[in-house]
Amino acid sequence: MADDRDVLRRLRTGTATEHEAVESTLDLLSPDLTRDRLVDVLTRMHGFWLAAEAGLDTWAQAEPADAQRVEWSRRHRSPLFAADLAALGAPAGPASRPELPDVPDTDAALGRLYVLEGSSLGGVFIDRHLATLPQLADAGRLSSFSPYGEQTGAMWQALRSVTRARVAEGGNAGRLVGAAQQTFRALAHWCGAPAPVNGVTPGPSGAR
Repeated sequence: MADDRDVLRRLRTGTATEHEAVESTLDLLSPDLTRDRLVDVLTRMHGFWLAAEAGLDTWAQAEPADAQRVEWSRRHRSPLFAADLAALGAPAGPASRPELPDVPDTDAALGRLYVLEGSSLGGVFIDRHLATLPQLADAGRLSSFSPYGEQTGAMWQALRSVTRARVAEGGNAGRLVGAAQQTFRALAHWCGAPAPVNGVTPGPSGAR
């Protein structure tokens, strides 16, 4: 039975406040969601994923065995955000990105991945909701919120297993949880930041 020593429980309880802040900021399940609001959210998420994935790519080069263990090469989502924006008719151009911390080790990588990959679970519900909105009917099915389709559960369980094994083998659960909290805070700040002015979006002060 899971207890407070279980890293997945620590992650869930330790990031609950940050998780709620992200959901509140995005508000993607609103029945009044407009096309412009969705484009704005996707634009911000695209920039965030580009920054987050760049850090993870650097980690993967330094720790290829750990990256392969977590199937990092299958988990890139920034191209999907770009494709969805194109489907919605958003202007093409380089995405503004936040400044995120480096990913110095596998504990930090798994903490960041907990946030990025966990979003695919809620993304299933967002995906279904978007499909009901007539103002988005011409865009077709978007792919960035639910990137794995029927494999969503399996991909999440695989990450959970690797995370538990990492801590069992001597990983630092506190650092892992801290990285997840930091990623959630940066995401909430970035997606709730003022709209870009002349193509420049202020970066979150707490994301360094």
